[in-house]
Amino acid sequence: MFKRVGVIGGGQLAWMMGEAAQKLGIELIVQTPSATDPAVSIASHTIFASVTDAIATQELAQQCDVITFENEFVDLEALSQLAAQGVQFYPTMEAIAPIIDKFEQRTYYQKIGVPTPQFLAIDPATVNPDQWGDLNPFGFPVVLKARRHGYDGYGTFICKDVAEFTAVLQKAEQNWLLEEFVPFERELAVMAARSPSGEIAIYPVVESEQENQVCRRVYLTSALEQGVREQGAREQVEAIAHTLLTQLNYVGVLGIELFLTGDGKVLVNEIAPRVHNSGHYTLDACATSQFEQHLRAVCGLPLGSVAMTCTGVVMVNLLGFENSELNYAEQRQRLAAIPNAHIYWYGKTQSRVGRKLGHVTVLFRHGESRQETEHVAQTIERIWYPASPI
Repeated sequence: MFKRVGVIGGGQLAWMMGEAAQKLGIELIVQTPSATDPAVSIASHTIFASVTDAIATQELAQQCDVITFENEFVDLEALSQLAAQGVQFYPTMEAIAPIIDKFEQRTYYQKIGVPTPQFLAIDPATVNPDQWGDLNPFGFPVVLKARRHGYDGYGTFICKDVAEFTAVLQKAEQNWLLEEFVPFERELAVMAARSPSGEIAIYPVVESEQENQVCRRVYLTSALEQGVREQGAREQVEAIAHTLLTQLNYVGVLGIELFLTGDGKVLVNEIAPRVHNSGHYTLDACATSQFEQHLRAVCGLPLGSVAMTCTGVVMVNLLGFENSELNYAEQRQRLAAIPNAHIYWYGKTQSRVGRKLGHVTVLFRHGESRQETEHVAQTIERIWYPASPI
């Protein structure tokens, strides 16, 4: 097994690998640009450089056995050259290549038979601005997504009419993914893992709630599990996960976001080649967290159990609602007083609107209704946000 793991990216996702690395006897070496990035505090060594700095990654490779990723905003061409020289990346460059461009990601889904919303690529620069309104064949509302570097709602726009559609095209000169708007019943997510030997583990299906295209809450209840099984959604999700993992020859944890339509069909929205926000609940609610699972996979260890250790869970993101350098100690103390609550504070030195500063997980152990989990989520948000939340 590998004992020294390099991580490109030093944010909260890498930071949350720290406890699992210590448990498994794994050394983490991080490549990240700033000394204030969360993972610096848990790394055995840090190389301070941009995540796209391939020269720094070459230095990172000399200090570790395998390199993995906290985000996918990497220089794929430069890293492919390192891979050709023998540097071991998990997931591999071949697995990441179809994912980082959203249009190419959806084209790949079609190629391997994974269901996804209708889509097409548009380049406004090739069309007269007077004709931009004619570029949309899907009707309104419609979704515009930046093909590269979009995350947490950045670069994603739901356009309700032609005026909003053309306004987005006018303010950002780039290539776009245009996608039909899916009137979903629920947004689902699942974390799935695969080892180098082909062993696969799939976590429970969760429901996520997004606001302004940013994940605010994740729910997992016994009623949800029963519902997705009765609708046939669990079977569809597992088939999608198996197809993606095997076709990509993927190694590590893969985050999969999905739509469940009113007629019971599951469509893939997006995938992320890494641990993911919708899997944070696994830190407290599963026998093996997504972070431990990822390290197990990339190091060649047997995958761990994905069994739940409670009957239900709710995870709420603590998003920035102002620009400040506060540590919000009073709010965090109140949140910690909620029964069965687990607080994760990422230690970021600056807050800004929409920035992920931490999250709260609350466990249920004796059965729970959706109303109960929603009530807990509302309690968390009343404590965290001012009277007018973002």
